[in-house]
Amino acid sequence: MCGALRLADTGKKVVLMGWMNRRRDLGQIIFVDLRDRSGITQVVFNHELNAAVHDKAEGLRNEYVIAVLGTVKKRDADTINKNIPTGEVELVAEELRVLNVSKPLPFLPSDTVLANEEMRLKYRYIDLRRDAMQFNIELRHKVALAIRDYLSSQGFFEIETPFMTRSTPEGARDYLVPSRVQPGMFYALPQSPQLFKQILMISGFDRYFQIVRCFRDEDLRADRQPEFTQIDLEMSYPQPESVWGVVEGFLTSAFKAAGHDIKTPFARMDYDDAIRQYGIDKPDLRLPAFTDVKDCFSAADLEQLAINPELPVIAIRTPNVGELSRKERDDIKPMFVSKGGARVFEDFKRIETKFPEAGAKVREKAGAAANDLLVLVVGSAQSGADGHPAGKRKVTPAELAIYASAGILRVALAQKYADRHGIFKKTGDPAKDYRFLWVTNFPMFEYDEGDKRWMAAHHPFTSPHDEDMDKLESDPAMVRALAYDVVLNGTELGSGSIRIHRQDVQSRIFSALGMTEEEARSRFGFFLEALEYGTPPHGGIALGLDRIVMILAGADSLREVIPFPKTAAAKDLMVEAPTPVALGQLRELGIQVKK
Repeated sequence: MCGALRLADTGKKVVLMGWMNRRRDLGQIIFVDLRDRSGITQVVFNHELNAAVHDKAEGLRNEYVIAVLGTVKKRDADTINKNIPTGEVELVAEELRVLNVSKPLPFLPSDTVLANEEMRLKYRYIDLRRDAMQFNIELRHKVALAIRDYLSSQGFFEIETPFMTRSTPEGARDYLVPSRVQPGMFYALPQSPQLFKQILMISGFDRYFQIVRCFRDEDLRADRQPEFTQIDLEMSYPQPESVWGVVEGFLTSAFKAAGHDIKTPFARMDYDDAIRQYGIDKPDLRLPAFTDVKDCFSAADLEQLAINPELPVIAIRTPNVGELSRKERDDIKPMFVSKGGARVFEDFKRIETKFPEAGAKVREKAGAAANDLLVLVVGSAQSGADGHPAGKRKVTPAELAIYASAGILRVALAQKYADRHGIFKKTGDPAKDYRFLWVTNFPMFEYDEGDKRWMAAHHPFTSPHDEDMDKLESDPAMVRALAYDVVLNGTELGSGSIRIHRQDVQSRIFSALGMTEEEARSRFGFFLEALEYGTPPHGGIALGLDRIVMILAGADSLREVIPFPKTAAAKDLMVEAPTPVALGQLRELGIQVKK
């Protein structure tokens, strides 16, 4: 292969095949960089040694596919290229064969300035030739292989589940597949193998995994695709810690395959603590937690500042930002997303000037150095308790609004001033660069203000804590789920839970979600029946493979680590999908398209 030649190969006759990456014509000598996925070798066409081959090389153009027979030669000392592994040798050509030519390309794989993404996706087969994309796809392979090897070593069976199944919406819209042989009936592409993997536990396969394609018809963003790959696993008889140990094991293997030695066990944090310290259930631990500094102000101070004394006063500290100009302070306001009447004090120095005693206490409690940026997020005098159904939770809805507003601003400030604080820069120390976290004990239900009913916070097959079971009907707001998320640097890698394994409990959950017995039987009758035939306790998790590889590759988008991704509009620009289909096909399916 082109990237394999070394000094030890000097004198050998070899055949190399690949793309012509670059040609430099010096008249009597032509240099060609020959490329395949392993790397580049310099090929020399010397007119004195072989005029016919040299003349043939004059016709080579970018991305021609060629085969070269030649002898490996050590380069002269002053021509060694230390930037490539083959840089100490070159291939002196004796025969040249053009295997295929190329039209002029819309862009070159070797271009240092990238073409726009639309062009790259349209000509994905050219884009994938770039070194960066070759690296990303090879990394994806190594990570997936490491995960497979680890799970197999732990007694897990890789078992495939159906792609054509029934529609059981799990939050996003299903992709539907019409049945030709049963007009008016539809299959759905799976959003996850959730019920099938639980049924595998009922079937006696007590350790299952699958690296599986899933489908969700939802609005897209940088970390979403309509079809995506997840690492799916399920275990019988686990405690949450059992699942966590397996996940930490295969992530250790995956990161090692990418050259990083991560530390286990991962940190753990209760959901309520995550909200109170970071304002989000997937906190980035590289950034400082924020601090409730309400007790630093007197009642008179709070009244003068029109701050609700019953709600937290959150100090956000962003290190080493330095003094902000007036314009920079003004720029903070558009970054602030107010929830529940939350307000922002972006000019803390003004507060320090007007309330010096309180300001000093805030700075001390928040651990802020003189060069750190401090911003306060507070509740307005009008915000507060409003009889919300979740009002008895440890973090009330009114408090949650303050924490959530502060959490969004905390991340936005860190991103805006990343060059100043440097927290996001890689240090080479995996313990600092990759901050893993398990978030646990999520609420079982979330209240939907629009529909005025409780919804499953994760999915309806998650088990409640045993001690909260008696609150399912009487006080659903206080029921905690045996659910857990694994988070890395503020990104949710995966979500899982201990599942419900008793039919009577599953029926109670469906009822708590406002589902009638008839509706539950219609949608999940097959599963409810399966639960009646000796179902063992079980639990599991699913992690996004695309997202893991994206982080390891340092990419900004999932599209950089998926060979053939869709655009933000869910289009495949290369094959021009989706497309209309022939009327005859629609008639066979009994489908009429309305315009």
